[in-house]
Amino acid sequence: GMLLGPAVNIKRSPLCGRNFEYMSEDPYLTGKMASAYIRGVQSKGIGTSMKHFAANNQETDRMQISSEVSERAFREIYLPAFEEAVKKAQPKTVMCSYNKINGVFSSENKKLLTDILRDEWGFEGYVVSDWGAVNDRVKGLKAGLDLEMPGSEGYNTRKIIQAVENGELEEEILDRTVERILKVVFSYTDNRKAETVFDREKDHKAAADIETECAVLLENRGVLPLKKEQKVVYIGEFAKKPRYQGGGSSHINSFKTESAMDAVEFLATVKKENITFAKGFDDVEDKVDEALAAKAVEAAANADVAVIFAGLPDSFESEGYDRTSMELPKCQNRLIEAVAEIQKNVVVVLHNGSPVETPWAESVNAILEMYLGGEGIGEASDRLLFGEANPGGRLAETFPYRLEDNPSYLNFPGDGRTVLYGEDIFVGYRYYDAKKVPVRWAFGHGLSYTEFSYSNMKLSSAEMKDGDILKVSIDVENTGKRAGSEVVQLYVSDKDSTVPRAVKELKGFAKVFLNPGEKKTVTMELCARDFAYYETKIHDWYTPSGTYEIQIGHASDEIREAAELTFTTDVLLPFTVDMTTTMGELMNHPKTAGKMMEYLEGISQGEEPKKEDGEVQLVTPEIIAQMPLKSFLSVIPGEAIEQMIVELNALCQ
Repeated sequence: GMLLGPAVNIKRSPLCGRNFEYMSEDPYLTGKMASAYIRGVQSKGIGTSMKHFAANNQETDRMQISSEVSERAFREIYLPAFEEAVKKAQPKTVMCSYNKINGVFSSENKKLLTDILRDEWGFEGYVVSDWGAVNDRVKGLKAGLDLEMPGSEGYNTRKIIQAVENGELEEEILDRTVERILKVVFSYTDNRKAETVFDREKDHKAAADIETECAVLLENRGVLPLKKEQKVVYIGEFAKKPRYQGGGSSHINSFKTESAMDAVEFLATVKKENITFAKGFDDVEDKVDEALAAKAVEAAANADVAVIFAGLPDSFESEGYDRTSMELPKCQNRLIEAVAEIQKNVVVVLHNGSPVETPWAESVNAILEMYLGGEGIGEASDRLLFGEANPGGRLAETFPYRLEDNPSYLNFPGDGRTVLYGEDIFVGYRYYDAKKVPVRWAFGHGLSYTEFSYSNMKLSSAEMKDGDILKVSIDVENTGKRAGSEVVQLYVSDKDSTVPRAVKELKGFAKVFLNPGEKKTVTMELCARDFAYYETKIHDWYTPSGTYEIQIGHASDEIREAAELTFTTDVLLPFTVDMTTTMGELMNHPKTAGKMMEYLEGISQGEEPKKEDGEVQLVTPEIIAQMPLKSFLSVIPGEAIEQMIVELNALCQ
């Protein structure tokens, strides 16, 4: 069998209709999660089809849109997850996307499907098209597209035969394509596991356990966990009929689904007679039902705690279209605000596949983000609400206050034919950090029913070179009264950057479970690539010499410890001197700086301050640094500058 996943496209905009099946706004995190996913699935004899390769970050016009993205952003943001998964997990297939990338369809993109995927990364499987993504079958074969899905009733087969017969398509290309497909097919037919047992009940329990670990406690002002003796009203149809999966091709028929109202019957920590229900609002359409709302408000007034199960209905987010707003249905926002006015203990449980605006966040006492948590979402919700489990999930994406704060806002979803990735490398927290834009909840955020302290951060060395491995360790202690898990996050910050870079980037994380009072040492490793940016001058990754800060924290906006190191590389970028080269560039380059000091000493002797309109013009170091060599033609003979350029270029060889 072949599982059509994982989907590893970056969450560029919170509006993307398929964000519910994408993993993160961060390429490092996405790559690590995708690799683990693929290894796990394929260890059971099932193939994976990692998708959608590449830059498929929206549903609007996805069949023909061209993602206009810079080489650097493509390499730093949109390709690394695919690269990591190919190199570390080798998915059996990779699915190419519908869209164009800088004007070329992914299905016909040799640079993408052959030069990068196979030659550079070493992909061993075959490439399959997204359903209906083939534009020109023969061009696709030449580019590296192996399998067309679905079939075209023989139309494209005839095109292939004709191309071979007239010499347009080399038969060797066709043979190689068939060989790739057959290798994957045979790898499974030769390793069938006839003894495989499907234990649906066991799998359902696993689904609930996994969702319990994944849910994120966004806010808690003391109301959670709920107490056994409290009278609690569950409000919202999602409490009885949870939205647990996204719409479109990913939709499946689950073995069974337990709602929060169903599952609460089996919790030992709950008095069943203390749990009541009120529908509150329509869960299909965004319309206010005054009678339902009034009953819910009345039920909330008579309870100790009101738990409102809110979220996005199926019609609000799905494959095939993007959202146009980050808002919840207005009927839900209105009810939450009405309940918060008469009940001091309000908990909101969210069911959504992507960030939503929460204008009532300061008016409620707790917010539990369940996302679309699978068939075990009901049991997981109850276990977390009543403290049978301790929340330990962390946000893999930023929740902005408003849609307008998002970096892609001005360009998403494009004009129907092209979409400009104008934010470049500044996606998600990279943008919010750089612009100092306040957010509702930061990347990596997530609360717990206990507390954790960090101490004793250590680097294996204060210096690092190409090829070195740096070990970073820190002690984490559970200082609270409940057992729980902490996700330790490691970020790298370039303190001497000469190119635009993110303030910090995630480059490591580790989940650690601790009992009350328990302390453990967490160790992570970094290599030169973890400090690098993609340098388009050399079309490769480059780590410049300089000072870097290693930061460890609870979230991207909550750094607990930091330490600096010095990185030194022997690799120098290509540098050619001409009349437009500035003094600053020459003074900052290690090969030319010394020679320039000699030139400057000769120039400065006897130099009088320049005058313009009778006034003395001060030539500051900042002004000099920006001056190209041609600016000195008025004080240095042109032939001398030309000779200087020859000598400087000789030094750069």
